[in-house]
Amino acid sequence: MNHVAVVDLGYGDAGKGTVVDWLCATRQVHTVVRFNGGAQAAHNVVLRDGRHHTFAQFGAGTFHPGVRTHLSRHVVVDPLALAAEADHLATVGVPDALDRLTVDGDALLATPYHRAANRAREIARGADRHGSCGLGVGEAVAYGLAHPDDAPRVADCHHPALLRRRLTALRDRLTAELGPLDAPPIEDCLPAFTGFAGRVAIVDGRWLAGALRTGTCVFEGAQGVLLDEWHGFHPYTTWSTTTFANVDSLLAEAGRPGDVTRIGVLRVVTTRHGHGPLVTEDPSLPFVDAHNATNPWQGRFRFGHFDAVAHRYALAAAGGVDGLALTHLDVAGPDLRICRRYDTTDRLTPGPPGDLDRQAALTARLLRSRPVYDEPPTDWAEAVRVELNTPVVLTSHGPTADDKTPHGSLLAPGALARTA
Repeated sequence: MNHVAVVDLGYGDAGKGTVVDWLCATRQVHTVVRFNGGAQAAHNVVLRDGRHHTFAQFGAGTFHPGVRTHLSRHVVVDPLALAAEADHLATVGVPDALDRLTVDGDALLATPYHRAANRAREIARGADRHGSCGLGVGEAVAYGLAHPDDAPRVADCHHPALLRRRLTALRDRLTAELGPLDAPPIEDCLPAFTGFAGRVAIVDGRWLAGALRTGTCVFEGAQGVLLDEWHGFHPYTTWSTTTFANVDSLLAEAGRPGDVTRIGVLRVVTTRHGHGPLVTEDPSLPFVDAHNATNPWQGRFRFGHFDAVAHRYALAAAGGVDGLALTHLDVAGPDLRICRRYDTTDRLTPGPPGDLDRQAALTARLLRSRPVYDEPPTDWAEAVRVELNTPVVLTSHGPTADDKTPHGSLLAPGALARTA
């Protein structure tokens, strides 16, 4: 089969991790390739025996022996958070996660200075917070754009003198702009970064090209298309491309353009963590999410009725998918309705990448919009298929791989099936 790319068609938290875990449980997967985001990702996977891990930088297929993780050059890599994640994986029965990891040397590094600057900026916004995760991912991207020749990168961890110079320049620039940062001295940081370089395989783009020739790869996205840096609702967005664009570029560079099955993940309840538009938000909905609690940086985890208008927009912004994975069907009930149109429109049209003024105007429009609801459908999968004009190829009624049901032949395990 083709390689598979998994993208969230909402605001994140739709269940990308559990879909990737199911793919790795039902076929021979060589590598899970992370293609955007960084340590702020939170992809929850629960096994049938109750073990649970929230995957941030490791691929959500890591519970399955032999499945590798590759952090592509589009990922912002946080070695300190990665070490902590590897430690937790070891406590739940995965002692070799670092041994199955490769990292592209061109990827940006997230450092304690990025994290401290990120938090300082968000605190300064007061009531106008954007909903940052507070982990410095966007700060690292912004610094890399402003200072491309000085930005710390993964390959620098092999060269302590170069890394020291770049960390010093980073700290000094951010301190000059924001004042003293709540971050450790550079000499305290260096051993962690050089130790990271000695522990993991740092590679170049040729490694991924070889993996794509060797076996099936699953490309795992972070966050959601409605948070995309260019197509999301500015300024409540991420500094990351959450569509399939990075997947397409990585495949083209490897000489395999288009060799991918595109899966869009949707939650039957439209959710959002933090500030920004959520047209169908309804505080009376009787839902909780044990893996998405309110926190000081993102704010509340918000629930809304299924927003077909927003998801149609995400589908168009992503360039379409081959099939949909519809999750959290176990919570669908009489309280949950479907929104096929707003009081002002039934369709939002994506604009060209880079026009943030247009996106900000769209945000203002959404904040004024009101949902028009229809009654709950008797068959959610069929209703979503009709509204998005796209087949639902996987449904999920719970957190484990056993709770997933494929529909049609697109994701049928076939001859590559194996026991989870």
